[in-house]
Amino acid sequence: MSTSTKALIYCRVSTTKQVKEGHGLDSQETRCREFAKQKGLEVEAVFPDDASGGGDFMKRSGMVALLTYLEEHPYETYTVIFDDLKRFARDTLFHWKLRHQLAEYEAEVECLNFNFEDSPEGEFMETIFAAQGQLERKQMRRQTVQKMRARMMNGYWVAYPPMGYEYQSVKGHGKLLVRKEPLASIIQKALEGFASGLFETQGEVRRFLQSQTAYPKNKKGDVHLSRVNELLNRNIYAGYITSEKMGINNVKGQHEPLISYDTFMQIQERLKSQAKAPARKDLHEDFPLRGFITCSECSAPLRGSWSKGRNKLYGYYLCQTKGCSQYGKSIAKDKVEDEFKTLLSDLKPSDGLFNTIRELYRDRWSLFAKHHQEDQEAVLIEVQKTDKTIAGLLDRIVTTENDSVVEAYENRITQLQAQKLVLEEKVKKCGSELPDFETSYRTALDFLSNPLKLWASDTYEDKRAVLKLAFLDKLSYDPKTGYRTASIARPFRLCKELLTVKSDMVQPSGLEPPTPTMSRWCSNQLSYGCISGWLL
Repeated sequence: MSTSTKALIYCRVSTTKQVKEGHGLDSQETRCREFAKQKGLEVEAVFPDDASGGGDFMKRSGMVALLTYLEEHPYETYTVIFDDLKRFARDTLFHWKLRHQLAEYEAEVECLNFNFEDSPEGEFMETIFAAQGQLERKQMRRQTVQKMRARMMNGYWVAYPPMGYEYQSVKGHGKLLVRKEPLASIIQKALEGFASGLFETQGEVRRFLQSQTAYPKNKKGDVHLSRVNELLNRNIYAGYITSEKMGINNVKGQHEPLISYDTFMQIQERLKSQAKAPARKDLHEDFPLRGFITCSECSAPLRGSWSKGRNKLYGYYLCQTKGCSQYGKSIAKDKVEDEFKTLLSDLKPSDGLFNTIRELYRDRWSLFAKHHQEDQEAVLIEVQKTDKTIAGLLDRIVTTENDSVVEAYENRITQLQAQKLVLEEKVKKCGSELPDFETSYRTALDFLSNPLKLWASDTYEDKRAVLKLAFLDKLSYDPKTGYRTASIARPFRLCKELLTVKSDMVQPSGLEPPTPTMSRWCSNQLSYGCISGWLL
């Protein structure tokens, strides 16, 4: 018989979603209030929870609040009411720990569908019911995990959507990951930029993401480097699903990828090999040439800094290598950057020369398109060879008893499977229709026609891209004579060489049509790989 006159109600559902979409807590409270009324008890407080019944009850905020309330009222005797034994705890060990904890506060326990008896038989039945709840919870969890794994094996992501994606209901798929703009495009540019070398380091990727107002930041308004690393290592952006917890690796996803798998593998290679670009941690948007131009005397990268004048700030580039004859000598920022613009202007080919170059590349593109089908057949052969190698390694694993050798075979198989995915992606590309020449080359030819145009961009990344696309190495700068002879990229070098060839081969009748010798020279130059370099 209860000796208390006051009651505390405890209600629990398993997830927050049940709270928002259902009425589980409300209905439990109503039933418990009716029960208290029948027992002549006055309900003093209600403690709701939206957490699983498994595990430690001290991880449930509602239960912690209930126990705290009992502790703060040591001279009151309460009856704790809940509608079902499963709401109490779905873990046998913690069920009895909670029972003992309530007993220490001298709280009585009442359940709508179970009668507690202070006897050996009653304790035995209570243990059986608690164990049954634990069994059901574990069975449901196993069933849920099995369903989740099966769906992932079919190419569907089931966890929280990665950044750049969101879930939408799609006919024939159910909930499917789809691009979430503008985040998807921002992440795509970041990943492709790192793979291509536009962003040489993870720090540059981080700087790019920080410059994007739509990209989420932490409380300090920053993007942590660990988040960048996680972004670069997730193959879900390449259209594949991996989950160590579920034992799933590189399953082809149903969602639209942001990048190709080939691009993803390029990212992994760059992550392994460390970036070697002129990019440094101290690069700053105010000094786009910082770290790229070097001292003509000691070859150390020039640094940039602002100097405060009477009315404004003045920018300077300077060498800070002790012992160098140029140490500490400041060079006006405007002078260095204006001379650089002149250097870029000199790279710009004339309209006539540019049109000639464009036609040469058009011819080369036609030849490339002609061999497109042959490339597909060659890649298919590579896929078959890879399959045979994998099959051979699997046979060796079966007959090998040495654990270290087995592990080595398994690692090799994983590498070959990744290579196979890249090859299969190439097969699909070879099998698809090639875009026309203008579509494929528009951006590259636009840059080739006038690199100064991209340098004029307000975007810091565009300026850094000019440095990496137009020059093969850092630029040496002398305060008196300016820039020394630059090592320019092959497309620009080809323009200059072609101009020289035209001058040497010009006939009295003019430049049209080109002589066989010049055509042969152009073909040889293109064969050197300019067509497969950055212009592609």
